Amino acid sequence: MEADNIIEMLHITKEFPGIVANDDITLQLRRGEIHALLGENGAGKSTLMSVLFGLYQPEAGQIRKNGQVVKIQNPNDATALGIGMVHQHFKLIDVFTVLDNIILGAETTKLGFLQKKAAREKVQALSERYGLKVDLDAKVEDITVGMQQRVEILKMLYRDNEILIFDEPTAVLTPQEIEELMETMKSFAKEGKSILFISHKLNEIMAVADRVTVLRKGKCVGTIQTKDTDKQALSNMMVGRPVQLEVQKTPAKPGKTVLEVQGLRVVDRIHKRDAVRDVSFNVREGEIVCIAGIDGNGQSELVYGLTGLERVSAGTVKLCGQDISRATIHHRSGNMSHIPEDRHKHGLVLDFTLEQNMVLQRFREKRFQNAGFINKGAVRSYTQALIRQYDVRSGQGPVTVVRSMSGGNQQKAIIARELDRENPLIVAVQPTRGLDVGAIEYIHQQLVEERDKGRGVLLVSLELDEVMSLSDRILVMYGGEIVGELDPKKTTVEELGLYMAGAKRMTKGGRAQ
Repeated sequence: MEADNIIEMLHITKEFPGIVANDDITLQLRRGEIHALLGENGAGKSTLMSVLFGLYQPEAGQIRKNGQVVKIQNPNDATALGIGMVHQHFKLIDVFTVLDNIILGAETTKLGFLQKKAAREKVQALSERYGLKVDLDAKVEDITVGMQQRVEILKMLYRDNEILIFDEPTAVLTPQEIEELMETMKSFAKEGKSILFISHKLNEIMAVADRVTVLRKGKCVGTIQTKDTDKQALSNMMVGRPVQLEVQKTPAKPGKTVLEVQGLRVVDRIHKRDAVRDVSFNVREGEIVCIAGIDGNGQSELVYGLTGLERVSAGTVKLCGQDISRATIHHRSGNMSHIPEDRHKHGLVLDFTLEQNMVLQRFREKRFQNAGFINKGAVRSYTQALIRQYDVRSGQGPVTVVRSMSGGNQQKAIIARELDRENPLIVAVQPTRGLDVGAIEYIHQQLVEERDKGRGVLLVSLELDEVMSLSDRILVMYGGEIVGELDPKKTTVEELGLYMAGAKRMTKGGRAQ
């Protein structure tokens, strides 16, 4: 069987200050298989793959390709060995075109001149062969996240890689895009490419992986065939305890209106057209209202309009009866909690410490002040309490630089900070993106708890399971408009999908068309 392994990572140990991220891990990838790497946030999955891709050097252990020991000092060595990686946070240059991003670092030249025509033909052939349609002349900053991921995949294929690493590839995709990606991965495996697939979405692992290796707190728990296991067993292996895969909640008891939106219009800054068109809805105390939809149908711009990140061109936004349509971001953020879609751009200052990030909006409060200076002791003990409550894993506790934390733990830090600011409205955009089942279970419980305390929750989610199980009312956005209001207890995932795809919409009278 040994000869069948294309990659062997043997006894890999990788340490960071205060943490052993990989503790004597052995992983074997067979030729032509899809091998999933499963584990909680901070279990060491991305670190292990970064060692394979040459981004980190291990303290101990060795890597073999086709039985031969190889030294991977940097990503160029990895590329030369046919190893490619799609990172959880994409490594693209926003102001470059799609084509320039794909060929960057692997340019074909002739007499010192760039041969773009040949490159374009090769990329076009790849995109048609694998159904990865992209606009090669669009700038990366102007395309959706799903499209950016296609660019990352084409980057790997352009370099003729045979070992493909996908780090949390579906964290930012819509259900339809996830299905497409799964099919693409299967077609890669059929052609003999070998795939390592980091995920903590059990449905996806069960659907595409041949084998799964489970990591927990930096150690390898075991490798099993997916056909011999189920979701509950995998979640137990991953978290070390039984996990509730269903949301537990009592029926909502809505009270007064917290958020009232009337005739809202928000212009898309890039394409200079209405991204949000004449949208009206409300959120009451003690209910979770979910905005569902395929990514790119105005949900992001709607949230920007509500939180002040984008100006509204028409309509009103009222918070607890007060018109905040023209209020400053500072004023709004003082009265609503916002878990943003892009944790790096709008959620954290990556080069600040965890404790600095935890008081970004609150350092002016009396409890964090000391004669006009920040009371560092108060900030530290406050941060330590949140770290414990939300199980935020960081190598050096409150003084950890946020950039060095795993994506899931960055997300937990934002959620801890925002839910602790007792505001009447919580705007939660994809709050469980990139989180494992144990953390998702906890965050869902927290949101239900906040609802039961009488807060209004506006949830924006692309996860159909989350939409169906967490929301009390579902509003579907398509093409910048709200095309349906559904009761999660009375609808199905299929019906929801029809509204999301624009195949069905409600008339003004509330009847389906």
